[in-house]
Amino acid sequence: MTLDPIRATALEDVTHGFFTRRGGVSKDIYAALNGGQGSNDDPGAIAENRARIIAHLEVEDLISVHQIHSDRAEVVTGPWPGDRPKADAMVTGQPGLGLAILTADCAPVLFADRQAGVIGAAHAGWGGALGGVLEATVEAMLGLGAARGRITAVIGPVISQRAYEVGPEYVERFLDDDPENACFFADGQGDRAMFDLPGYCLERLRAAGLGLAEWTGHCTYSDEERFFSYRRACHRGEADYGRLVAAIAL
Repeated sequence: MTLDPIRATALEDVTHGFFTRRGGVSKDIYAALNGGQGSNDDPGAIAENRARIIAHLEVEDLISVHQIHSDRAEVVTGPWPGDRPKADAMVTGQPGLGLAILTADCAPVLFADRQAGVIGAAHAGWGGALGGVLEATVEAMLGLGAARGRITAVIGPVISQRAYEVGPEYVERFLDDDPENACFFADGQGDRAMFDLPGYCLERLRAAGLGLAEWTGHCTYSDEERFFSYRRACHRGEADYGRLVAAIAL
């Protein structure tokens, strides 16, 4: 099976892809295109999967960070000389490098300012989004010569509101940050609420003054054939889960 990345019309002239689970060599719960270096999958299978993504994108290398649900954005000038830094976003103006974010329900966000020749990629779970990882990515891009009004940002496959049930402590954290965040929660069972992560990320991106921000509309939890999902794996009692790759390059 060939790779089947989702491409965003808003980034149609930029090398990118929100890769699905199709087209890799991993087996069982990791089938098939698992890019997660932190998973318990066969390291050889992960390496082959990433090599296939590199070939598909026609880039020199695929750069990732050690994701920790932070607001930290790294500037990439080439392959890391040692261990991957702990961060949740990357930006670069260097051609030939693919910036790769791993997700399995969190929001992968790809950024581009075509005129400046600057791109970015961010991993935005609820903690990173609330903490400002999207804004940190934009600021890092500005430092490389990008302009807010020229930046396009696209959110890829992410858990949607209808599948994202959270507890009341979750709601409190968001309301403590801004009472207007109440609009991103709907009533769930009992004291539970349903959180709109893509909607929240879109609001943060638009408030940052970007030229365009959109979501592809894909829910990771609801489409098992195409996407890995951490929450779906937890509900099934599975020991681990695969990671989707979202990548962008100049």
